[in-house]
Amino acid sequence: MEAFDMTETVASTQETLDSIHHLAIAVQDVAASVRWYQDNFACRVAYQDATWALLKFANTSMALVIPAQHPPHIGIQVDDAARFGTLTTHRDGTRSVYVNDPDGNALEMMARDNPV
Repeated sequence: MEAFDMTETVASTQETLDSIHHLAIAVQDVAASVRWYQDNFACRVAYQDATWALLKFANTSMALVIPAQHPPHIGIQVDDAARFGTLTTHRDGTRSVYVNDPDGNALEMMARDNPV
């Protein structure tokens, strides 16, 4: 097995992965899932509606999403999210664009100045 070469650097034209804002997982009932996470973990609700919620933990955030409304994904904050496409302003005030990696995994490229 070949060892990972830690000396490789990212080309100056590429975005560095500065921060993962949240992981979004699929749930069937947002309200029930929010209650379960609050009952079992130290977290607070940053945003919630009928189709998704954002929970804040000490070191990360997790979105609970209804898959028919929002794809399960990884939310990544980047300096220039608009380079991935046209940003959409969402109900919670965040601005982002969804893209897929080469294997079809959904990524939400988020503007760094988002309110939540």
